[in-house]
Order: sequence, then C-alpha cells, then structure tokens
Amino acid sequence: MADNWLDRIKWTADGLVPAIAQDAGTGRVLMMAWMNRESLRRTAECGEAVYWSRSRKELWHKGETSGHTQKIKSIRLDCDHDVLLLEIEQIGGIACHTGRQSCFFEEWRDGEWVVTDPVLKDPREMYGG
Repeated sequence: MADNWLDRIKWTADGLVPAIAQDAGTGRVLMMAWMNRESLRRTAECGEAVYWSRSRKELWHKGETSGHTQKIKSIRLDCDHDVLLLEIEQIGGIACHTGRQSCFFEEWRDGEWVVTDPVLKDPREMYGG
C-alpha cells in the first residue's frame, strides 16, 4: 500500500494526529489517543488500533498487554483533515486502563466531577500488580 494517503492528514509539528475511538455498535466515545504515520499505517494494515504513546515514545498496539484490542471497522478523517475517528469493536468491552468501558467516565455535575461508570475489571488483573 503506497503511503500517499497519509499525506492528506494535517499532522501536528510533532508528527501526530488525535484519534478518537468510538464503539461502532453504540456510538459511545471510548477514548482518545495519538497516532503518527507509522501507527496509522500499521492500524490500516493489521485491522487493529495501534497508537503512539507520547509518554513512552513508542508504538502502542492497543490491548497488547490487557487483551482488550480494538478491531477497526472504519477510519474517518474530519473536514479539516486534522482529527481521525476510528469506529471500532472493543474486544472485552474495556477501553480504559482503569478497567472501565470508556476513558470518559467522569461527568461534571453540580460543580464537581462525578464518576459515572463502574470498574469492570481491576487494572491489576489486566496489567499485573
């Protein structure tokens, strides 16, 4: 596969683009992560989400450690060409490293952040403790 399709994306100065992972079945936003050219190329090739970890400065195949991979259903590019939307099937139903379905589990209510989603699996079980 030629890489010219990657040139359509407006990468940040650091060579990254934000990628939003959305459950293809429910439409719920599960997480946001960063991708670089290599991670997006690998995602397209293998059919599973591969991100760029800014903290570790390395490619991160989602679910490699936890087993909660993300099967790609579609990859979409927004109108400004600077944000990706990954429609995915979340294997195991857990996208967040806290053991929740979504990383967006806190909601602003009456002047404070309220946790709205339960922990489905103890992170120590997923990553070792």
